[in-house]
Amino acid sequence: MDLPMPPNTPPVTPGAAAEGGEPTLATSVHRRLRDDILAGRLAPGLKLKLRDLAAQYGAGASPVREALSKLAAEGLAERLEHRGFRVAGAQPEQLAGLIRSRVLAETAALRESIARGDAAWEEALVLAEHRLGRVARSLDTGRFLANPEWEACHRRFHQALLAACGAPALLGFCDRLREEAGRYRALANTRAYPDRDVAREHAALARAALAREADRACALLAEHYERTGQFVGSEMQRSVVAE
Repeated sequence: MDLPMPPNTPPVTPGAAAEGGEPTLATSVHRRLRDDILAGRLAPGLKLKLRDLAAQYGAGASPVREALSKLAAEGLAERLEHRGFRVAGAQPEQLAGLIRSRVLAETAALRESIARGDAAWEEALVLAEHRLGRVARSLDTGRFLANPEWEACHRRFHQALLAACGAPALLGFCDRLREEAGRYRALANTRAYPDRDVAREHAALARAALAREADRACALLAEHYERTGQFVGSEMQRSVVAE
């Protein structure tokens, strides 16, 4: 499978590196490769060819190889014996475990956030939901094309929901799970768009949280993630059939 060129991928220039040279290049390539994997621009199972990546990201073989080794240590890439690397696969059982982890962690944080949230938390949540609702989810009305502005607003909305929980370590864990889920969500978007009314789901979730209806808000959050899982599962199944 040939390596697709993710959009808006400028080369790394030596002038952007600090005195360390290659370590800085490796860090930059790692960050950009990681972003492309998490955003779904590099599909699960895709072979990551060293020569193609070096040309694509404007870096030498050494920093690219170091970046791939870091990604493998993080579980986002897989090392193939004597055959380089590939993007880590997206398996249904992994997705199920990830969704369950998110539901357990985020409903606990949401329950605490609702109990502890003050007027400033309410205002921040209202603003985050309002901004999210004003931005188009796709840059193309005929097919799904991820809108970076919507993605940023979406992240801030979910962070705003949990922000008052008073547990920074838990919030950090939730952020890591959210990042990992991003590449699965990218699979769901192509199948769910435009039929799924995500804006309505977010609005209902915000209303329940602001009304201090913790049980309802937690149930809606769980349904929100589980519905994404259903779309991802359908897309995975369709990919298997197509092969």
